[in-house]
Amino acid sequence: MTTDYSSGSGDVSKSLELLWGMQQRPTRGPKPGLTLERIVVAAVEVADADGLAALSMRRVAAHLGVGTMSLYRYVPGKAELLDLMLDHVAGPVDGDADDEPVGWRAALDEMARGTWQLCLDHPWYPQVDQVRPLLGPNSIAGVDRLIRRLKPTGLPDKQLMLMVSVIDGFVTTLARSHVNALQAEQRTGVSEEEFWAAQEPVLVKMMETGRYPALAAMDEDTFSFGYEEIFEFGLKTILDGLALRVEGGTATG
Repeated sequence: MTTDYSSGSGDVSKSLELLWGMQQRPTRGPKPGLTLERIVVAAVEVADADGLAALSMRRVAAHLGVGTMSLYRYVPGKAELLDLMLDHVAGPVDGDADDEPVGWRAALDEMARGTWQLCLDHPWYPQVDQVRPLLGPNSIAGVDRLIRRLKPTGLPDKQLMLMVSVIDGFVTTLARSHVNALQAEQRTGVSEEEFWAAQEPVLVKMMETGRYPALAAMDEDTFSFGYEEIFEFGLKTILDGLALRVEGGTATG
């Protein structure tokens, strides 16, 4: 049985209060020995090292060297903690970079590469279902900065967000497959090359039957590409397509 990891699956109000620093702070009792920031950082470290399956309040507490119950003074549970982790790894936006003149294409390229690296640095990140994202300060700041950079295109706001969504969907979906492939190799001890080599004798025999003429006639190096090459090809193709709309002044549809 697999566990579903989704953003916003806990107490949404509590998560938003914690994300935006709106929670009430205790006025009585002993001085807290932890901080919410330390807990979130520890949770990210646990997930980075051993994946989301290893993430629990008990495991994070052990990583911090404190009792499990002490964490609940700061965060209601694992679901809300995950919301905080997602915004934390998005990272703060460098305000100084806003003064640099960046075209729409460079801005989207930068966003795509940043998201790709984020997924590789934190392999658990693309595994989280964020169809209902909780927007915290880091993610909001990142989107705000990106939209400011896209505004000079003159396209309607809706189309700007569609551009961002297309790029983000492509990158996170591909990154998830890339991460899964890496983890499959680690889990099974069988490399990607070994996996396909095991199928080669049967596939060659099937190609020789003549039932699949298009595939049988393809060049030998047709499938000699990895996820990084798909990323580069796909990103350039998407940006080229968007250029027809942006630079052609097409603001309809």
